[in-house]
Amino acid sequence: MGKLVLVPTPLGNLGDITERAKVALVEADLVLAEDTRTTGKLLKLLGLEAKLRSYHMHNEHAHTEALVKLVEASSKHVALASDAGTPGISDPGFLLVRACIQAGLVVEALPGPTALIPALVASGFPCDRFVFEGFVPQKKGRQTRIQTWRDEARTIVAYESPHRLRKLLGEVVEWLGADRGMCVVRELSKIHETYHRGSAAELQAYFSLTEPRGELVVIIEGAKVPLKTENE
Repeated sequence: MGKLVLVPTPLGNLGDITERAKVALVEADLVLAEDTRTTGKLLKLLGLEAKLRSYHMHNEHAHTEALVKLVEASSKHVALASDAGTPGISDPGFLLVRACIQAGLVVEALPGPTALIPALVASGFPCDRFVFEGFVPQKKGRQTRIQTWRDEARTIVAYESPHRLRKLLGEVVEWLGADRGMCVVRELSKIHETYHRGSAAELQAYFSLTEPRGELVVIIEGAKVPLKTENE
């Protein structure tokens, strides 16, 4: 019986791919790729070859059942790779993982690159307890989601696109407070990796004059929890 192997791929720096990931890609009977062009380019740069098949957010519901059968019939394993980072973390993967588990198949996840962890630990905010929010909703549920952060004591980690960052900073200022600490991390592991730290108001002012670009991770300081008095 075959198995499904989740293979993290570099966010930008090719040196971040592990030896286990390379072996998993080369030895796979089939590599499911979020974008076969992107994964194909990565394989070429690494000097590797593998059989690729497209598996992305637009076809995962329709193809999951058939792919479970391919995993079951594989002689070694089927690998799943997203364009960058770890499959299933704000990328396709959950549906196939769940279906394989329900079918009694082995699922193995390799350790490797993911944007949220390095951004969190270098933000300067507490990382012993945090909540990961993935991509902030574009429209439906956006205001409700952000307003739930008002009383969230844990550090908050979210992904946001460059063209919506200014909107998010304005919403944080309005609903969480202008003095709420934030860190906007740009282009992790790439040439232009930068960390912008400050209050929500300070970052709003900075990015009002500076065009946001690249892949972004946003870290938001947790809400201050009032100290209990002796009578409470």
